[in-house]
Amino acid sequence: MVQDLIRDSTLGQIINYVSGGRLLRYPEQRPEYVVPDRFLLPSAQRKPGDGPASDTATLYGEAPCEKAKTSASPPEKEIKRESSKSTMATLVADVESQQKVQGEDEVIPDPYLVDWDGDSDPDNPRNWSLRKRAFVAFEISLLTFSIYIGSVIYTSSIPGLMTEFNVSLTTATLGLTLYILAYGIGPMVLSPLQELPILGRNPVYMVTLLLFVILQIPIVTATNMRAVLTMRFMTGFFGSPALATGGASMGDIFPPSQLAYVLGIWAIGALSGPILGPVIGAFAAEAKGWRWPMMELLWITSFSVVFLSLFLPETYGPTILVRRAQRLRKLTGNAELRTAAEREQESQTVGSIMFESLARPILLAKEPVLAFANIFLGFVYAIFYLWFEAFPLVFNDIYHFSEGVSGLPFLGFFVSGAITYVVYCLYQKYHIAPRFARAAAQNTEFAPEIRLEIGLMASVFIPTSVLIFGFASRPSVHWIVPIIGAALYLPGIFLIFQSVLIYIASAYPAYAASALAGNDLFRSTIASVFPLFGRSFFEGLGLGPGSALLAGISVALMVVFWMLYKYGHVLRQRSKYAHSPR
Repeated sequence: MVQDLIRDSTLGQIINYVSGGRLLRYPEQRPEYVVPDRFLLPSAQRKPGDGPASDTATLYGEAPCEKAKTSASPPEKEIKRESSKSTMATLVADVESQQKVQGEDEVIPDPYLVDWDGDSDPDNPRNWSLRKRAFVAFEISLLTFSIYIGSVIYTSSIPGLMTEFNVSLTTATLGLTLYILAYGIGPMVLSPLQELPILGRNPVYMVTLLLFVILQIPIVTATNMRAVLTMRFMTGFFGSPALATGGASMGDIFPPSQLAYVLGIWAIGALSGPILGPVIGAFAAEAKGWRWPMMELLWITSFSVVFLSLFLPETYGPTILVRRAQRLRKLTGNAELRTAAEREQESQTVGSIMFESLARPILLAKEPVLAFANIFLGFVYAIFYLWFEAFPLVFNDIYHFSEGVSGLPFLGFFVSGAITYVVYCLYQKYHIAPRFARAAAQNTEFAPEIRLEIGLMASVFIPTSVLIFGFASRPSVHWIVPIIGAALYLPGIFLIFQSVLIYIASAYPAYAASALAGNDLFRSTIASVFPLFGRSFFEGLGLGPGSALLAGISVALMVVFWMLYKYGHVLRQRSKYAHSPR
Protein backbone atom coordinates (compact mmCIF):
# COMPACT_ATOMS: atom_id res chain seq x y z
CA MET A 1 0.00 0.00 0.00
CA VAL A 2 2.80 2.43 0.95
CA GLN A 3 4.59 1.95 -2.37
CA ASP A 4 1.38 2.66 -4.30
CA LEU A 5 0.70 5.76 -2.21
CA ILE A 6 4.16 7.14 -2.91
CA ARG A 7 3.93 6.25 -6.62
CA ASP A 8 0.57 8.00 -6.99
CA SER A 9 1.55 11.05 -4.91
CA THR A 10 2.73 14.33 -6.37
CA LEU A 11 6.38 13.52 -5.66
CA GLY A 12 5.95 10.00 -7.03
CA GLN A 13 4.44 11.31 -10.26
CA ILE A 14 7.42 13.63 -10.73
CA ILE A 15 9.92 10.80 -10.09
CA ASN A 16 8.09 8.50 -12.51
CA TYR A 17 8.03 11.16 -15.22
CA VAL A 18 11.67 12.25 -14.83
CA SER A 19 12.87 8.63 -14.86
CA GLY A 20 10.90 7.83 -17.99
CA GLY A 21 8.82 5.25 -16.15
CA ARG A 22 11.81 3.28 -14.83
CA LEU A 23 11.15 4.21 -11.20
CA LEU A 24 7.88 3.71 -9.32
CA ARG A 25 6.46 1.85 -12.30
CA TYR A 26 2.85 1.31 -13.27
CA PRO A 27 1.78 -2.06 -14.71
CA GLU A 28 1.87 -0.62 -18.24
CA GLN A 29 5.53 0.33 -17.73
CA ARG A 30 6.74 -3.13 -16.72
CA PRO A 31 8.39 -5.49 -19.24
CA GLU A 32 6.00 -8.33 -18.50
CA TYR A 33 2.87 -6.27 -19.23
CA VAL A 34 0.74 -7.67 -22.08
CA VAL A 35 -1.28 -5.07 -23.96
CA PRO A 36 -4.91 -6.10 -24.55
CA ASP A 37 -5.27 -6.91 -28.25
CA ARG A 38 -8.07 -4.38 -28.76
CA PHE A 39 -5.71 -1.50 -27.88
CA LEU A 40 -3.23 -2.42 -30.61
CA LEU A 41 -3.21 -0.92 -34.08
CA PRO A 42 -4.57 -3.35 -36.73
CA SER A 43 -1.08 -3.92 -38.12
CA ALA A 44 0.22 -4.95 -34.69
CA GLN A 45 -2.66 -7.11 -33.49
CA ARG A 46 -1.84 -10.71 -32.69
CA LYS A 47 -3.03 -13.47 -34.98
CA PRO A 48 -4.73 -16.63 -33.72
CA GLY A 49 -2.15 -19.07 -32.40
CA ASP A 50 0.52 -16.46 -31.74
CA GLY A 51 2.09 -16.43 -28.32
CA PRO A 52 1.01 -13.22 -26.59
CA ALA A 53 4.14 -12.88 -24.51
CA SER A 54 6.57 -13.31 -27.36
CA ASP A 55 4.53 -11.07 -29.66
CA THR A 56 4.50 -8.33 -27.08
CA ALA A 57 8.20 -8.71 -26.46
CA THR A 58 8.96 -8.44 -30.16
CA LEU A 59 6.66 -5.47 -30.63
CA TYR A 60 8.16 -3.43 -27.79
CA GLY A 61 11.75 -4.65 -27.91
CA GLU A 62 11.63 -6.57 -24.65
CA ALA A 63 12.95 -10.03 -23.93
CA PRO A 64 10.23 -12.69 -23.61
CA CYS A 65 9.12 -13.17 -20.04
CA GLU A 66 8.34 -16.73 -19.04
CA LYS A 67 5.96 -15.63 -16.33
CA ALA A 68 4.01 -13.18 -18.44
CA LYS A 69 0.30 -13.71 -18.11
CA THR A 70 -2.13 -13.43 -20.94
CA SER A 71 -4.71 -10.76 -20.26
CA ALA A 72 -8.10 -11.71 -21.53
CA SER A 73 -9.40 -9.06 -23.84
CA PRO A 74 -12.21 -7.37 -21.94
CA PRO A 75 -15.55 -7.01 -23.67
CA GLU A 76 -15.97 -4.02 -25.90
CA LYS A 77 -16.93 -0.99 -23.85
CA GLU A 78 -19.28 1.79 -24.71
CA ILE A 79 -19.02 5.50 -24.13
CA LYS A 80 -22.02 7.65 -23.28
CA ARG A 81 -22.19 11.17 -24.61
CA GLU A 82 -23.66 13.05 -21.68
CA SER A 83 -24.19 16.65 -20.82
CA SER A 84 -21.29 17.91 -18.71
CA LYS A 85 -21.60 17.14 -15.00
CA SER A 86 -19.51 18.01 -12.04
CA THR A 87 -17.92 15.52 -9.72
CA MET A 88 -20.27 16.47 -6.89
CA ALA A 89 -23.22 16.01 -9.23
CA THR A 90 -22.00 12.57 -10.17
CA LEU A 91 -21.54 11.64 -6.52
CA VAL A 92 -25.02 12.69 -5.59
CA ALA A 93 -26.40 10.98 -8.66
CA ASP A 94 -24.81 7.83 -7.26
CA VAL A 95 -26.24 8.40 -3.81
CA GLU A 96 -29.64 9.21 -5.27
CA SER A 97 -29.34 6.28 -7.66
CA GLN A 98 -33.00 6.26 -8.41
CA GLN A 99 -32.84 9.81 -9.79
CA LYS A 100 -32.06 9.93 -13.50
CA VAL A 101 -30.72 12.99 -15.25
CA GLN A 102 -32.28 13.63 -18.60
CA GLY A 103 -30.35 14.79 -21.64
CA GLU A 104 -28.34 11.72 -22.59
CA ASP A 105 -27.71 11.12 -26.25
CA GLU A 106 -27.43 7.78 -27.96
CA VAL A 107 -24.74 5.30 -26.94
CA ILE A 108 -21.82 5.22 -29.36
CA PRO A 109 -19.45 2.23 -29.49
CA ASP A 110 -15.81 3.16 -29.01
CA PRO A 111 -13.33 0.34 -29.74
CA TYR A 112 -10.39 2.33 -28.35
CA LEU A 113 -12.02 3.41 -25.08
CA VAL A 114 -9.66 3.21 -22.10
CA ASP A 115 -11.68 2.38 -19.01
CA TRP A 116 -11.40 0.42 -15.77
CA ASP A 117 -10.39 -3.22 -16.22
CA GLY A 118 -13.60 -4.62 -14.83
CA ASP A 119 -15.39 -3.93 -11.56
CA SER A 120 -12.40 -5.00 -9.46
CA ASP A 121 -9.72 -2.84 -11.09
CA PRO A 122 -7.27 -2.08 -8.23
CA ASP A 123 -6.50 1.39 -9.64
CA ASN A 124 -10.13 2.45 -9.18
CA PRO A 125 -10.21 4.43 -5.90
CA ARG A 126 -13.51 2.77 -4.98
CA ASN A 127 -11.66 -0.59 -4.98
CA TRP A 128 -8.84 0.43 -2.67
CA SER A 129 -8.61 -1.42 0.62
CA LEU A 130 -10.49 0.05 3.56
CA ARG A 131 -7.20 0.79 5.29
CA LYS A 132 -5.91 2.74 2.29
CA ARG A 133 -9.16 4.67 1.85
CA ALA A 134 -9.22 5.53 5.56
CA PHE A 135 -5.64 6.82 5.37
CA VAL A 136 -6.41 8.96 2.31
CA ALA A 137 -9.54 10.29 4.05
CA PHE A 138 -7.33 11.31 6.98
CA GLU A 139 -5.00 13.13 4.56
CA ILE A 140 -7.88 15.03 2.96
CA SER A 141 -9.16 16.00 6.41
CA LEU A 142 -5.66 17.15 7.40
CA LEU A 143 -5.48 19.31 4.28
CA THR A 144 -8.86 20.88 5.03
CA PHE A 145 -8.01 21.40 8.70
CA SER A 146 -4.71 23.09 7.79
CA ILE A 147 -6.51 25.74 5.75
CA TYR A 148 -9.55 26.23 7.97
CA ILE A 149 -7.46 26.81 11.08
CA GLY A 150 -5.87 29.71 9.23
CA SER A 151 -9.06 31.74 9.48
CA VAL A 152 -9.54 32.16 13.22
CA ILE A 153 -6.01 31.54 14.47
CA TYR A 154 -5.54 35.08 13.18
CA THR A 155 -7.95 36.46 15.80
CA SER A 156 -5.32 35.85 18.48
CA SER A 157 -3.01 38.23 16.63
CA ILE A 158 -5.50 41.11 16.40
CA PRO A 159 -4.59 42.84 19.71
CA GLY A 160 -0.87 42.70 18.88
CA LEU A 161 -1.46 44.03 15.35
CA MET A 162 -3.46 46.96 16.73
CA THR A 163 -0.65 47.85 19.10
CA GLU A 164 2.33 47.42 16.76
CA PHE A 165 0.86 49.07 13.69
CA ASN A 166 -1.41 51.53 15.52
CA VAL A 167 -4.57 50.50 13.64
CA SER A 168 -8.20 50.28 14.72
CA LEU A 169 -10.00 47.08 15.66
CA THR A 170 -11.96 47.18 12.41
CA THR A 171 -8.79 47.48 10.32
CA ALA A 172 -7.10 44.65 12.21
CA THR A 173 -10.20 42.47 11.85
CA LEU A 174 -10.04 42.90 8.07
CA GLY A 175 -7.39 40.16 8.10
CA LEU A 176 -10.11 37.69 9.11
CA THR A 177 -12.72 39.17 6.77
CA LEU A 178 -10.49 39.14 3.68
CA TYR A 179 -9.43 35.55 4.35
CA ILE A 180 -13.04 34.34 4.56
CA LEU A 181 -14.05 36.36 1.51
CA ALA A 182 -11.11 35.01 -0.52
CA TYR A 183 -11.87 31.36 0.14
CA GLY A 184 -15.37 32.04 -1.15
CA ILE A 185 -14.05 33.63 -4.35
CA GLY A 186 -11.24 31.14 -4.94
CA PRO A 187 -13.38 28.08 -5.82
CA MET A 188 -15.02 30.02 -8.65
CA VAL A 189 -11.64 30.04 -10.43
CA LEU A 190 -9.61 27.18 -8.97
CA SER A 191 -12.11 24.38 -8.29
CA PRO A 192 -13.16 23.95 -11.95
CA LEU A 193 -9.52 23.16 -12.72
CA GLN A 194 -9.87 20.04 -10.57
CA GLU A 195 -12.68 18.85 -12.83
CA LEU A 196 -10.33 18.82 -15.82
CA PRO A 197 -9.20 15.20 -16.33
CA ILE A 198 -5.79 16.33 -17.53
CA LEU A 199 -5.15 17.92 -14.10
CA GLY A 200 -7.31 16.28 -11.45
CA ARG A 201 -7.27 16.96 -7.71
CA ASN A 202 -3.65 16.69 -6.65
CA PRO A 203 -1.86 19.24 -8.86
CA VAL A 204 -4.32 21.96 -7.82
CA TYR A 205 -4.24 20.90 -4.16
CA MET A 206 -0.46 20.82 -3.91
CA VAL A 207 0.42 23.89 -5.99
CA THR A 208 -2.08 26.07 -4.13
CA LEU A 209 -1.01 24.66 -0.75
CA LEU A 210 2.62 25.40 -1.55
CA LEU A 211 1.69 28.97 -2.52
CA PHE A 212 -0.31 29.20 0.71
CA VAL A 213 2.80 28.31 2.72
CA ILE A 214 5.09 30.67 0.79
CA LEU A 215 2.68 33.59 1.24
CA GLN A 216 2.64 33.05 5.02
CA ILE A 217 6.25 34.27 5.18
CA PRO A 218 5.43 37.91 4.24
CA ILE A 219 2.76 37.90 6.97
CA VAL A 220 5.18 36.68 9.64
CA THR A 221 7.79 39.25 8.58
CA ALA A 222 5.37 42.11 7.78
CA THR A 223 6.38 45.65 8.71
CA ASN A 224 3.02 47.28 7.97
CA MET A 225 -0.67 46.41 8.05
CA ARG A 226 -1.12 46.66 4.28
CA ALA A 227 1.22 43.71 3.74
CA VAL A 228 -0.66 41.63 6.31
CA LEU A 229 -4.07 42.32 4.73
CA THR A 230 -2.86 41.71 1.17
CA MET A 231 -1.26 38.39 2.02
CA ARG A 232 -4.25 37.29 4.11
CA PHE A 233 -6.47 37.69 1.05
CA MET A 234 -4.02 35.82 -1.15
CA THR A 235 -3.61 32.93 1.30
CA GLY A 236 -7.37 32.60 1.63
CA PHE A 237 -7.69 32.52 -2.16
CA PHE A 238 -5.06 29.83 -2.66
CA GLY A 239 -6.33 27.78 0.29
CA SER A 240 -9.85 27.58 -1.11
CA PRO A 241 -9.61 24.34 -3.19
CA ALA A 242 -9.17 22.23 -0.07
CA LEU A 243 -12.29 23.76 1.48
CA ALA A 244 -14.42 23.59 -1.66
CA THR A 245 -13.63 20.14 -3.05
CA GLY A 246 -12.46 18.12 -0.05
CA GLY A 247 -15.90 16.53 0.09
CA ALA A 248 -15.69 15.63 -3.60
CA SER A 249 -12.36 13.91 -2.95
CA MET A 250 -14.04 11.87 -0.22
CA GLY A 251 -16.70 10.89 -2.72
CA ASP A 252 -14.01 9.72 -5.14
CA ILE A 253 -12.91 6.94 -2.82
CA PHE A 254 -16.01 5.89 -0.87
CA PRO A 255 -19.13 4.19 -2.28
CA PRO A 256 -22.51 5.94 -2.07
CA SER A 257 -23.64 3.79 0.85
CA GLN A 258 -20.79 5.17 3.01
CA LEU A 259 -20.58 8.68 1.62
CA ALA A 260 -22.88 10.41 4.12
CA TYR A 261 -20.85 9.03 7.03
CA VAL A 262 -17.41 10.03 5.70
CA LEU A 263 -18.65 13.46 4.65
CA GLY A 264 -19.77 13.88 8.24
CA ILE A 265 -16.28 13.03 9.48
CA TRP A 266 -14.76 15.43 6.95
CA ALA A 267 -17.13 18.19 8.06
CA ILE A 268 -16.23 17.66 11.72
CA GLY A 269 -12.56 17.81 10.72
CA ALA A 270 -13.20 21.07 8.88
CA LEU A 271 -14.96 22.58 11.89
CA SER A 272 -12.04 21.54 14.09
CA GLY A 273 -9.95 24.25 12.44
CA PRO A 274 -12.01 27.22 13.66
CA ILE A 275 -12.44 25.48 17.03
CA LEU A 276 -8.75 24.78 17.68
CA GLY A 277 -7.48 27.99 16.09
CA PRO A 278 -8.19 30.25 19.09
CA VAL A 279 -6.90 27.58 21.51
CA ILE A 280 -3.57 27.18 19.72
CA GLY A 281 -3.13 30.83 18.80
CA ALA A 282 -4.10 32.43 22.10
CA PHE A 283 -1.31 30.91 24.18
CA ALA A 284 1.29 31.69 21.49
CA ALA A 285 0.14 35.32 21.19
CA GLU A 286 0.14 35.73 24.97
CA ALA A 287 3.67 34.36 25.32
CA LYS A 288 5.44 35.52 22.14
CA GLY A 289 3.37 38.21 20.44
CA TRP A 290 1.14 38.44 17.37
CA ARG A 291 3.62 36.88 14.91
CA TRP A 292 3.67 33.51 16.65
CA PRO A 293 0.13 32.39 15.80
CA MET A 294 1.06 33.06 12.17
CA MET A 295 4.25 31.07 12.71
CA GLU A 296 2.18 28.17 14.01
CA LEU A 297 0.04 28.30 10.89
CA LEU A 298 3.23 28.25 8.80
CA TRP A 299 4.48 25.16 10.65
CA ILE A 300 1.17 23.30 10.32
CA THR A 301 0.83 23.94 6.60
CA SER A 302 4.52 23.27 5.91
CA PHE A 303 4.15 19.85 7.49
CA SER A 304 1.04 19.27 5.38
CA VAL A 305 2.93 20.15 2.18
CA VAL A 306 5.70 17.64 2.89
CA PHE A 307 3.43 14.88 4.19
CA LEU A 308 0.82 15.16 1.44
CA SER A 309 3.41 15.50 -1.34
CA LEU A 310 4.75 12.11 -0.26
CA PHE A 311 1.57 10.19 0.48
CA LEU A 312 -1.58 11.78 -1.00
CA PRO A 313 -2.55 9.89 -4.19
CA GLU A 314 -4.74 11.17 -7.00
CA THR A 315 -8.35 10.22 -6.29
CA TYR A 316 -10.20 11.62 -9.32
CA GLY A 317 -11.15 8.62 -11.48
CA PRO A 318 -11.13 10.40 -14.88
CA THR A 319 -7.60 11.70 -14.21
CA ILE A 320 -6.32 8.25 -13.23
CA LEU A 321 -7.74 6.87 -16.49
CA VAL A 322 -6.27 9.72 -18.55
CA ARG A 323 -2.81 8.94 -17.18
CA ARG A 324 -3.36 5.26 -17.99
CA ALA A 325 -4.37 6.21 -21.54
CA GLN A 326 -1.22 8.35 -21.89
CA ARG A 327 0.95 5.40 -20.89
CA LEU A 328 -0.88 3.09 -23.31
CA ARG A 329 -0.58 5.58 -26.17
CA LYS A 330 3.15 5.79 -25.58
CA LEU A 331 3.44 2.02 -25.33
CA THR A 332 1.38 1.09 -28.39
CA GLY A 333 1.77 4.10 -30.63
CA ASN A 334 -2.02 4.12 -30.99
CA ALA A 335 -3.02 7.79 -30.81
CA GLU A 336 -6.71 6.87 -30.92
CA LEU A 337 -6.74 5.49 -27.38
CA ARG A 338 -8.90 7.82 -25.32
CA THR A 339 -10.90 7.84 -22.10
CA ALA A 340 -14.56 8.83 -21.90
CA ALA A 341 -13.57 12.12 -20.26
CA GLU A 342 -11.12 12.92 -23.06
CA ARG A 343 -13.74 12.21 -25.71
CA GLU A 344 -16.25 14.44 -23.95
CA GLN A 345 -13.76 17.25 -23.40
CA GLU A 346 -12.90 17.35 -27.12
CA SER A 347 -16.36 18.81 -27.77
CA GLN A 348 -16.03 21.55 -25.14
CA THR A 349 -14.76 25.03 -25.88
CA VAL A 350 -12.92 27.42 -23.59
CA GLY A 351 -16.02 29.62 -23.56
CA SER A 352 -18.26 26.82 -22.34
CA ILE A 353 -15.83 25.93 -19.57
CA MET A 354 -15.63 29.57 -18.43
CA PHE A 355 -19.42 29.84 -18.46
CA GLU A 356 -19.69 26.69 -16.40
CA SER A 357 -17.29 27.93 -13.73
CA LEU A 358 -18.06 31.66 -13.56
CA ALA A 359 -21.44 32.62 -15.01
CA ARG A 360 -23.64 29.66 -14.15
CA PRO A 361 -23.20 29.88 -10.33
CA ILE A 362 -24.45 33.47 -10.47
CA LEU A 363 -27.40 32.56 -12.70
CA LEU A 364 -28.38 29.66 -10.48
CA ALA A 365 -28.23 31.85 -7.38
CA LYS A 366 -31.44 33.55 -8.60
CA GLU A 367 -33.34 30.29 -8.19
CA PRO A 368 -35.71 30.66 -5.16
CA VAL A 369 -34.48 27.40 -3.62
CA LEU A 370 -30.82 28.34 -3.95
CA ALA A 371 -31.33 31.97 -2.98
CA PHE A 372 -32.77 30.91 0.36
CA ALA A 373 -30.09 28.28 0.92
CA ASN A 374 -27.35 30.84 0.21
CA ILE A 375 -28.81 33.44 2.59
CA PHE A 376 -29.70 30.96 5.31
CA LEU A 377 -26.34 29.21 5.41
CA GLY A 378 -24.61 32.56 5.12
CA PHE A 379 -26.40 33.78 8.23
CA VAL A 380 -25.65 30.58 10.19
CA TYR A 381 -22.01 30.78 9.09
CA ALA A 382 -21.84 34.48 9.95
CA ILE A 383 -23.02 34.00 13.54
CA PHE A 384 -20.38 31.32 13.96
CA TYR A 385 -17.66 33.83 13.07
CA LEU A 386 -19.42 36.64 14.91
CA TRP A 387 -18.90 34.70 18.10
CA PHE A 388 -15.14 34.88 17.72
CA GLU A 389 -15.58 38.58 18.51
CA ALA A 390 -18.01 37.95 21.39
CA PHE A 391 -15.88 35.37 23.23
CA PRO A 392 -13.23 37.88 24.38
CA LEU A 393 -16.01 40.14 25.72
CA VAL A 394 -17.38 37.27 27.77
CA PHE A 395 -14.35 35.35 28.96
CA ASN A 396 -11.78 38.18 29.13
CA ASP A 397 -13.91 41.10 30.29
CA ILE A 398 -16.58 39.34 32.37
CA TYR A 399 -14.83 36.21 33.68
CA HIS A 400 -11.29 37.67 33.52
CA PHE A 401 -9.65 34.73 31.76
CA SER A 402 -6.11 35.32 30.54
CA GLU A 403 -5.55 35.68 26.81
CA GLY A 404 -4.39 32.07 26.50
CA VAL A 405 -7.10 30.52 28.67
CA SER A 406 -9.82 32.50 26.89
CA GLY A 407 -9.44 30.19 23.88
CA LEU A 408 -10.18 27.03 25.87
CA PRO A 409 -14.01 27.47 25.91
CA PHE A 410 -13.97 26.61 22.20
CA LEU A 411 -13.14 23.04 23.20
CA GLY A 412 -16.76 22.64 24.27
CA PHE A 413 -17.58 22.33 20.56
CA PHE A 414 -15.68 19.03 20.44
CA VAL A 415 -17.95 17.45 23.02
CA SER A 416 -21.14 18.52 21.27
CA GLY A 417 -19.59 17.67 17.90
CA ALA A 418 -18.87 14.07 18.91
CA ILE A 419 -22.40 13.57 20.18
CA THR A 420 -23.86 15.19 17.08
CA TYR A 421 -21.92 12.95 14.73
CA VAL A 422 -23.09 9.80 16.53
CA VAL A 423 -26.70 10.98 16.26
CA TYR A 424 -26.19 11.82 12.59
CA CYS A 425 -24.86 8.32 11.85
CA LEU A 426 -27.79 6.67 13.65
CA TYR A 427 -30.19 8.88 11.71
CA GLN A 428 -28.60 7.87 8.41
CA LYS A 429 -28.59 4.17 9.25
CA TYR A 430 -32.02 3.75 10.83
CA HIS A 431 -34.07 6.45 9.10
CA ILE A 432 -32.61 7.44 5.72
CA ALA A 433 -31.24 4.07 4.58
CA PRO A 434 -34.55 2.18 5.05
CA ARG A 435 -36.42 4.90 3.15
CA PHE A 436 -33.95 4.59 0.31
CA ALA A 437 -34.48 0.84 0.29
CA ARG A 438 -38.28 1.18 0.23
CA ALA A 439 -38.12 3.73 -2.59
CA ALA A 440 -35.87 1.43 -4.61
CA ALA A 441 -38.12 -1.58 -3.98
CA GLN A 442 -41.17 0.39 -5.15
CA ASN A 443 -39.26 1.86 -8.11
CA THR A 444 -40.01 5.39 -6.92
CA GLU A 445 -37.76 8.39 -6.43
CA PHE A 446 -36.41 9.68 -3.13
CA ALA A 447 -37.61 13.30 -2.81
CA PRO A 448 -34.65 15.65 -2.12
CA GLU A 449 -36.72 17.56 0.47
CA ILE A 450 -36.40 14.58 2.81
CA ARG A 451 -32.77 15.62 3.24
CA LEU A 452 -33.96 18.81 4.96
CA GLU A 453 -35.73 17.02 7.82
CA ILE A 454 -32.77 16.71 10.16
CA GLY A 455 -31.61 20.26 9.40
CA LEU A 456 -35.07 21.60 10.18
CA MET A 457 -35.09 19.83 13.54
CA ALA A 458 -31.52 20.91 14.31
CA SER A 459 -32.25 24.55 13.49
CA VAL A 460 -33.84 24.84 16.96
CA PHE A 461 -30.34 24.64 18.44
CA ILE A 462 -29.29 27.96 16.84
CA PRO A 463 -31.60 30.38 18.73
CA THR A 464 -31.39 28.22 21.86
CA SER A 465 -27.59 28.39 21.85
CA VAL A 466 -27.47 32.12 21.12
CA LEU A 467 -29.95 32.97 23.91
CA ILE A 468 -28.20 30.86 26.55
CA PHE A 469 -24.82 32.29 25.61
CA GLY A 470 -26.06 35.88 25.58
CA PHE A 471 -28.12 35.97 28.78
CA ALA A 472 -25.95 33.63 30.87
CA SER A 473 -22.79 35.68 30.28
CA ARG A 474 -22.71 37.66 33.54
CA PRO A 475 -20.53 37.53 36.67
CA SER A 476 -23.31 35.98 38.76
CA VAL A 477 -23.53 32.94 36.48
CA HIS A 478 -20.77 30.32 36.39
CA TRP A 479 -18.60 30.42 33.25
CA ILE A 480 -19.52 26.85 32.34
CA VAL A 481 -23.08 27.92 31.45
CA PRO A 482 -22.17 30.19 28.49
CA ILE A 483 -19.70 27.51 27.35
CA ILE A 484 -22.51 24.94 27.28
CA GLY A 485 -24.72 27.45 25.49
CA ALA A 486 -22.06 28.08 22.85
CA ALA A 487 -21.44 24.35 22.40
CA LEU A 488 -25.10 23.84 21.51
CA TYR A 489 -24.53 25.86 18.35
CA LEU A 490 -22.49 23.09 16.74
CA PRO A 491 -25.34 20.56 16.34
CA GLY A 492 -27.28 23.29 14.57
CA ILE A 493 -24.55 24.43 12.17
CA PHE A 494 -23.31 20.90 11.44
CA LEU A 495 -26.69 19.29 10.71
CA ILE A 496 -28.03 22.31 8.82
CA PHE A 497 -24.97 22.38 6.59
CA GLN A 498 -25.13 18.64 5.94
CA SER A 499 -28.82 18.68 5.10
CA VAL A 500 -28.89 21.84 2.96
CA LEU A 501 -25.76 21.10 0.94
CA ILE A 502 -26.83 17.53 0.19
CA TYR A 503 -30.29 18.85 -0.67
CA ILE A 504 -28.82 21.36 -3.15
CA ALA A 505 -26.75 18.68 -4.86
CA SER A 506 -29.73 16.30 -4.94
CA ALA A 507 -32.15 18.88 -6.31
CA TYR A 508 -29.71 20.15 -8.97
CA PRO A 509 -27.72 17.02 -9.88
CA ALA A 510 -26.74 18.21 -13.36
CA TYR A 511 -25.51 21.58 -12.04
CA ALA A 512 -24.42 20.64 -8.53
CA ALA A 513 -20.88 22.01 -8.83
CA SER A 514 -22.14 25.40 -10.00
CA ALA A 515 -24.86 25.50 -7.35
CA LEU A 516 -22.44 24.56 -4.56
CA ALA A 517 -19.79 27.01 -5.80
CA GLY A 518 -22.38 29.80 -5.77
CA ASN A 519 -23.44 28.81 -2.26
CA ASP A 520 -19.84 28.88 -1.09
CA LEU A 521 -19.34 32.35 -2.60
CA PHE A 522 -22.50 33.87 -1.12
CA ARG A 523 -22.19 32.40 2.36
CA SER A 524 -18.51 33.37 2.61
CA THR A 525 -19.32 36.90 1.44
CA ILE A 526 -22.04 37.28 4.07
CA ALA A 527 -19.95 35.70 6.82
CA SER A 528 -16.90 37.82 6.01
CA VAL A 529 -18.75 41.05 6.86
CA PHE A 530 -20.03 40.11 10.32
CA PRO A 531 -16.71 40.06 12.22
CA LEU A 532 -16.14 43.72 11.21
CA PHE A 533 -18.96 44.94 13.44
CA GLY A 534 -19.18 42.02 15.87
CA ARG A 535 -17.58 43.68 18.88
CA SER A 536 -19.40 47.01 18.44
CA PHE A 537 -22.66 45.11 17.86
CA PHE A 538 -22.47 43.37 21.24
CA GLU A 539 -21.03 46.40 23.05
CA GLY A 540 -23.77 48.66 21.68
CA LEU A 541 -26.78 46.40 22.28
CA GLY A 542 -25.39 44.31 25.12
CA LEU A 543 -24.77 40.58 25.03
CA GLY A 544 -28.35 39.70 26.03
CA PRO A 545 -30.33 42.00 23.68
CA GLY A 546 -27.86 41.42 20.83
CA SER A 547 -28.24 37.67 21.20
CA ALA A 548 -32.02 38.03 21.37
CA LEU A 549 -32.00 39.88 18.05
CA LEU A 550 -29.94 37.16 16.42
CA ALA A 551 -32.19 34.48 17.90
CA GLY A 552 -35.27 36.25 16.56
CA ILE A 553 -33.83 36.35 13.06
CA SER A 554 -32.96 32.65 13.38
CA VAL A 555 -36.54 31.78 14.32
CA ALA A 556 -37.86 33.75 11.35
CA LEU A 557 -35.53 31.84 9.04
CA MET A 558 -36.72 28.56 10.58
CA VAL A 559 -40.21 29.36 9.29
CA VAL A 560 -38.85 29.89 5.78
CA PHE A 561 -36.82 26.71 6.18
CA TRP A 562 -40.03 24.80 6.95
CA MET A 563 -41.72 26.30 3.90
CA LEU A 564 -38.84 25.14 1.73
CA TYR A 565 -39.21 21.63 3.16
CA LYS A 566 -42.96 21.68 2.58
CA TYR A 567 -43.13 23.34 -0.84
CA GLY A 568 -39.66 22.83 -2.29
CA HIS A 569 -40.97 20.26 -4.75
CA VAL A 570 -43.30 22.90 -6.24
CA LEU A 571 -40.39 25.29 -6.80
CA ARG A 572 -38.33 22.53 -8.41
CA GLN A 573 -41.13 21.73 -10.85
CA ARG A 574 -41.08 25.35 -12.05
CA SER A 575 -37.31 25.45 -12.49
CA LYS A 576 -35.53 24.61 -15.73
CA TYR A 577 -32.39 23.65 -13.80
CA ALA A 578 -33.72 21.55 -10.92
CA HIS A 579 -34.49 17.87 -11.11
CA SER A 580 -38.20 17.13 -10.78
CA PRO A 581 -39.38 13.53 -10.27
CA ARG A 582 -41.61 12.23 -12.98
